[in-house]
Amino acid sequence: MALSLGLLMFSFLLTSLLVVPFINFLYKLKFQRLDQTKSAEKLKVGEKLFYKLHAGKIGTPVGGGFLIIAVVCLLFAILFPLISYLGIYISSSYPIKEEINIIFFTFISFGLLGLYDDLMKSFGLARQGIFGLKTRHKFLIQCTLGVIIAVLLYNNLKIDFVHIPLFNVIPLGIVYIPFAAFVIVAFANAFNITDGLDGLSCGLLLIYLFAFWILSKTVLDTVLSIFLPLWIGALMAFLYFNVYPARIWLGDVGALSFGATLAVVGLLIGKIMAVVVIGGLFIVEVASSFGQIIAIRIFHRRIFRIAPLHLLFQAIGWEEPKIVMRAWLVGIILAVFGLWLAVI
Repeated sequence: MALSLGLLMFSFLLTSLLVVPFINFLYKLKFQRLDQTKSAEKLKVGEKLFYKLHAGKIGTPVGGGFLIIAVVCLLFAILFPLISYLGIYISSSYPIKEEINIIFFTFISFGLLGLYDDLMKSFGLARQGIFGLKTRHKFLIQCTLGVIIAVLLYNNLKIDFVHIPLFNVIPLGIVYIPFAAFVIVAFANAFNITDGLDGLSCGLLLIYLFAFWILSKTVLDTVLSIFLPLWIGALMAFLYFNVYPARIWLGDVGALSFGATLAVVGLLIGKIMAVVVIGGLFIVEVASSFGQIIAIRIFHRRIFRIAPLHLLFQAIGWEEPKIVMRAWLVGIILAVFGLWLAVI
């Protein structure tokens, strides 16, 4: 525990030193959110309301997730071999090299996809038809990555089960591959959708990562016990500048990467019900957005004035910090409940 806490603080301090220069660098690159109101006549009703609610956020730099990914990858690459060299005992239920490869393949691959999307949006390239990806194409790439990661979990780590409270371990066999791929893609998109208010997704992610950190201690997984505190420390430093009014956002580079990696961590721990409960707000957010899309396309009418749920609260007059703080409180309650389910 002392080692993990030390890693957390080291990651926090390093990210704290880098984040302000990184923000200034993003401003110089003009890697910022564009003003879409100039083409308001082309926007849908929900999009017009979204830009009206978030008009003050135009110009805020995106791409903060890139800094977190870079810091965590660099520190892990340096510190994990050093810890092994110093003779500190390393334990895991899986082949350690394979586990590390899967975690960082997820962390980086989804981050690169998100970074590409951020570049297209921030520099207006997608609107000009320059190397732009349509939504269905991005979703297809996500599914491909999800299947690759699921196959690696199944073949290389021999994971083919889930833990359900009261029913204990349930073997899935080959069905585990589509199941794991679905969980990974679902959480990647759920996190991306939730990343809509200052501090909302990052604060919830911190809560969930602390819960998963505790669970990693129960399964004696040293890789996760090192990876998670490094991630938490970097995220804590970032969150200081992401709370209302945000000076920087994660962007898709962070949102897609963190959502997918969060799912993989949960799958590695094996307690899927804990993942569902602890990540409950992410699931509610994506469900509200998905339900709105289905209702419009099939029934040609809206369920909500605007979706996802956090935007609905904002549209009816709740102040942004109020929505975020209450979401964090709900997240803490769900994390405690999920931890309880994981140990019964």
